[in-house]
Amino acid sequence: MITGEIKSKIDKIWNDFWTGGIANPLTVIEQFTYLIFIKQLDDKQNRMEKQASLLGVPMDKPIYTEHLKPLRWSSFKHKDPEVLFDLFTKPQRDLDDLTAFDFIKTIGDHGGEFAKFMKGAIFMIPSAKLLDKVIQQIDTLPLDNRDTKGDLYEYMLSKIAEAGTNGQFRTPRHIINMMVEMVQPRQDDVICDPSCGTAGFLVSAGEYIYDNHKDWFTNKNFRAHFNTHMFHGIEFDPSMLRIAAMNLQLHGIETPTLVGKDALSEANADVEDDYTLILANPPFKGSLDYDAVESSLLQTTKTKKTELLFLSLMLRALKVGGRAAVIVPDGVLFGSSKAHKSLRQALVEKQKLDAVISMPSGVFKPYAGVSTAILLFTKTNSGGTDNVWFYDMKADGYSLDDKRNAIKDNDIPDILERFTSLRADAKQSQEHQRKRTAQSFLVPFSEIKTNDWDLSINRYKEIVYEEIKYDAPEVIINAIEQLDQDRQQALKELKTLLG
Repeated sequence: MITGEIKSKIDKIWNDFWTGGIANPLTVIEQFTYLIFIKQLDDKQNRMEKQASLLGVPMDKPIYTEHLKPLRWSSFKHKDPEVLFDLFTKPQRDLDDLTAFDFIKTIGDHGGEFAKFMKGAIFMIPSAKLLDKVIQQIDTLPLDNRDTKGDLYEYMLSKIAEAGTNGQFRTPRHIINMMVEMVQPRQDDVICDPSCGTAGFLVSAGEYIYDNHKDWFTNKNFRAHFNTHMFHGIEFDPSMLRIAAMNLQLHGIETPTLVGKDALSEANADVEDDYTLILANPPFKGSLDYDAVESSLLQTTKTKKTELLFLSLMLRALKVGGRAAVIVPDGVLFGSSKAHKSLRQALVEKQKLDAVISMPSGVFKPYAGVSTAILLFTKTNSGGTDNVWFYDMKADGYSLDDKRNAIKDNDIPDILERFTSLRADAKQSQEHQRKRTAQSFLVPFSEIKTNDWDLSINRYKEIVYEEIKYDAPEVIINAIEQLDQDRQQALKELKTLLG
C-alpha cells in the first residue's frame, strides 16, 4: 500500500503534466514511464558500480560508459531547466549525437523487456519548466522499494480511468484480483493474457504468488521460471506494451514475455497448447473480416465477433488441463447465432465449464455500462462438466453509477468463499443444497443441454413473486371521494379565515 503522501506526489505530477500542456492521460502515463525508466537505469548502474567497488574488479558491461555520464539521471537532475531540456531534445555532438531520451532506445539487453518496445516512442514534454518539475518530483519517489514502486505505478494508471479517457484499458483491480484468487496460480503455471493492455492480470497473478507463496522463491528453479517464462502478454498497441512492460518490471517481474501483435491474426498462428492459465478481459463489441482472422480459429466457430474469436483462441492456446478466467459480454451467454451456440456447446460438452459469474452492468462505469460475466473453465478436450456453478453478483463494493464510490455491499468475499468451498469438495459443498432463488446455485449438464446451451443466469434462476392484495375498486373509489370531500371542506374553511 502507498501512503497518502506518495499519492499526493503522484497527484501533483499528474496535475503538472495537465497544466503543462499534456491533456491526453495516455501520453501522461507514457512520458512518466520514460522518465522512471531513465532513473531506473541510473539506479541499476549505481548498484553495479558499488558491487564492482566492493569486489575490487572492473565493472562488466556498464550501461553508461564514462563519456555518456552526462546522460545519467544523477548527472542531469540538478542542471538548469533549459540545459536539462536541451539534453532531452537536442542531439549532443560530444555524446554520440544522442539525447537522454534517444539513449534509452539504444541500450539493448540492459533495458530488459521494456527497451524492446521503444521503437516509435516520442518524447512529448513541451517545456523546460515542466520537465524540470517532473524530474524533481520523480526523484523523491521511493522507486527502490518493490512493494511501493509497483503500487505507485498502479495508482498512476488508475488515474486513466478517473480522467474518463482510455478507460477501456483498465479492468477494475478488485475484479482482476477476484479472478486471480479464484484460479489460484500454481507453481508451474505458464500464464497468458492475450489482450494484456497494461498487464493488470499478469501483475495481479505475480502479486498473488508473492503474497501467498513466498516459500516458492527459495527454490532456484521456480525463481528462474518466475523471472523468465511464467508471464506472457500479447498486445498490438506499442504504447500499451511499453506501459505493460514497466508495470510488470516495477512489480518485480523483470523479464516477462511480451509480444506485439494482434492475437487473432495469422501472425499468432503458432500459439497452441502453450499455456496452463489464461486470465483476460478481451475486447468485445468488435467485428473483424474473415480474411483478417487466423484460419484455425474459424474452424472452432465461424464468426466475425471478437469476443467469440478470443474464446476460440484461448481454447487453442491452453494446454490440456489448463484453466481460464475470462470476462465476456452477456451476449456470449445467450446469443442465438450458430457461432454463439457452438462455442457454448464446446465449453460445456467438450471442455469443463466450472462457473459463470454474472456481474452488474455498472462494474465498468463510468466508461461502459455493458453487462458482463466471468467464465471459468478447464480445457479437457474430453468433457467433464457435471454441474456449472452460477452466481448472481449484485454488488462489488462500489456504487454502480458513474461515480463508483466505495459502499458496504460487496458480494466478492461471498463469491470467493463459496467457490473455494465448491472446488475443495464439490460433492460435499453446500452449493448442492442451494435453491434456485439464491444468489448462487448449481445447474446440471443435462439441463444446460436441454436449454440449447444457454448460460444466462436468468434462464435458471427462480424468482419468487410476493402476492400483493389490493382493496376492491369500490373501496378505492370511496376513499378518493372522501379525500375530495375533505379537500373541498378545507378550502371552504380557508376562505372563511381569509375573510
